[in-house]
Amino acid sequence: MKQEFVDIIARSTGLRAGQVENCIKLLDGGATIPFISRYRKESTGGMDEVQVTAVSDALERLDGLVQRKETMLKTIEGLDKLTPELRKRIEECWDATQLEDIYAPYKPHRKTRADIAIEQGLEPLADFIEKQNGFVPLDREAAKYVDKEKGVDDVEVALNGAMDIIAQRVSLDESARNLVRSHYRRNAVISSRLVRGKEADAQKFRDWFDFSEPLSRCASHRLLAMRRGEQEGMLRVSIDIDDEQASDSLAGRYVRGKSAVSKCVDDAVHDSYYRLLQPSIESEFAALSKEKADAEAIRIFARNLEQLLMASPLGEKAVMGIDPGFRTGCKVVCLSPQGDLLHNETVFPHPPVSQTRQASAKIETLVEQYHIEAIAIGNGTAGRETMEFVKGLNIPRSVSVFSVNEDGASIYSASKTARDEFPDYDVTVRGAVSIGRRLMDPLAELVKIDPSSIGVGQYQKDVSQTGLKHSLDQTVVSCVNRVGVNVNTASTHLLSYISGLGPVLAQNIVAFRSKNGPFRNRRQLLEVPRLGPKAFEQAAGFLRIPGSSQPLDNSAVHPESYAVVEKMASDLGCTVAQLIESKELRDRIDVRKYVTAKTGLPTLTDIMAELEKPGRDPRGPLKKFEFSNEVHTIEDLRQGMELPGIVSNVTNFGAFVDIGVHIKGLIHVSQLAPGKFVKDPTQVVSLQQQVMVRVLDVDLGRQRISLQLM
Repeated sequence: MKQEFVDIIARSTGLRAGQVENCIKLLDGGATIPFISRYRKESTGGMDEVQVTAVSDALERLDGLVQRKETMLKTIEGLDKLTPELRKRIEECWDATQLEDIYAPYKPHRKTRADIAIEQGLEPLADFIEKQNGFVPLDREAAKYVDKEKGVDDVEVALNGAMDIIAQRVSLDESARNLVRSHYRRNAVISSRLVRGKEADAQKFRDWFDFSEPLSRCASHRLLAMRRGEQEGMLRVSIDIDDEQASDSLAGRYVRGKSAVSKCVDDAVHDSYYRLLQPSIESEFAALSKEKADAEAIRIFARNLEQLLMASPLGEKAVMGIDPGFRTGCKVVCLSPQGDLLHNETVFPHPPVSQTRQASAKIETLVEQYHIEAIAIGNGTAGRETMEFVKGLNIPRSVSVFSVNEDGASIYSASKTARDEFPDYDVTVRGAVSIGRRLMDPLAELVKIDPSSIGVGQYQKDVSQTGLKHSLDQTVVSCVNRVGVNVNTASTHLLSYISGLGPVLAQNIVAFRSKNGPFRNRRQLLEVPRLGPKAFEQAAGFLRIPGSSQPLDNSAVHPESYAVVEKMASDLGCTVAQLIESKELRDRIDVRKYVTAKTGLPTLTDIMAELEKPGRDPRGPLKKFEFSNEVHTIEDLRQGMELPGIVSNVTNFGAFVDIGVHIKGLIHVSQLAPGKFVKDPTQVVSLQQQVMVRVLDVDLGRQRISLQLM
């Protein structure tokens, strides 16, 4: 490991060099981010998951730069132009933009006008002009290079070729590029204009038909909206500066005096700016601004996904799942407390079929027959109507009815995962099962769906898909390991996200479980094919085994620390189980007595917290929610109404709220905390949060609802 990496990452993250060095050693040794942040706090100085992730991402970026440098050095060496000084510059550079500037003169490219001029032997003339010696007549010097066999027919052709060479040199000059960049950083304006003839097709982009603002102040959602319009051929987007000012300041660096030779240099520099530099730097800033907008959109998407995955579970209860519908009916499934499908049916309580009496009798019978404890109803089409229908049935008051976010359920129902789980059922049944299971355990069900299909965030199809997948995968892994899973009930898909496992080992665990019965203790995991000591070390603390003879197997205490807990119990003259059950016993423990070279206070503090509530679920209790009976459609809304709602999506321009009228209302960022500036909506509201809102405006024509957070 290069010390240089440690220093660079420490500077960029604000962490101590020792923390970074130890973290990199753990990552290089195959340790996962959840494992390092949970079980190696002594080594990292207490780095949390966000900090470990930052080091991991920075390390990946630097490794990418190392590979890029190797390509550059190999290319330049092949050209026989790699001097010791150039090699040193490349090896010591860790700024991607500067590195590309250094490489630019040697980078393979399509033949340019300057390349043709060089082949024509005009490089010495370009050198002469650059010296700007006004005492030698320019025409007489240029005449020396007229050669019709080489295509240099006259003095004008010779001068134009030499100026092309100078223009290319300027465009590849690091200082010239940095000067133009400085103009873009200070003064760039992003603008969008309607493409002529697209007025009718581009109505959804009408906010951007004639729009401009400083690039530095352009929020990610506005930039992504404009870029989407551009991609669809509806808008023309540009990033502009004062070109005359920029080209004049550039010329000031190269032009000396007012001779004819100096005039040639001036013309060449201006040509370089308009033909080569300006398009190149504009593209660079377009890419950088898009990258920045992507990062912000991905951050919000990941934050939303985290909140969705960490939504409160109902737990192991017998659940009825209903996927609502009008014409095709409501798909009804009955699930066991473990999520197994026991029964499925279709009922038609709504128009146009309107078999309300039969549907009522059927659901009431199923609730009694399968001892249903809760009913989950999808919040899509006919969701509100089905909710009211079910609440009017003659079912026990102890049976709670919940509205469940069904985004992505159709994606799951048509997936290979769903087909493998329910090969004998169609997509409608699988969708209803997914809705029911989401109520029982949102995390366990949502991990089966491609996160980008869940429908939270903004412009997820427009951002870097590689960056989005990387971030969302990290989020899923973080959530799954934070909660932990019951190894005897978890699906292959859920197990695959556990630290140190992956799809193959997850499948091997399920196969072993099917063949040999439930795992009796954590040590038995070592009998699973291909699950060796390293994978066991990484995974064991996140896998729970209720009913194990070792009580710590159903906790987040890592097996490597069992001996510490057993020593505590022994010193108190009790068993581990008694220690877990008795607060009085735990209060008698002085953890400092158990500090060793391997086990420090951070780990001991975590152990004591876990003993207090072993295997505790970090997700809060599930809260019931009901929409207002006053409103059912957008036509029922009136300005000033105060209504309950559920936050369904958070973006950087505000939050969308479901108030039960089939159309989500928007709380603009300016209405999240009236009178106060809100920079980040995620600091004010969260996904699935129950809120009270005030109706500010209803636009029936555009089907838009404006809300204010109360």
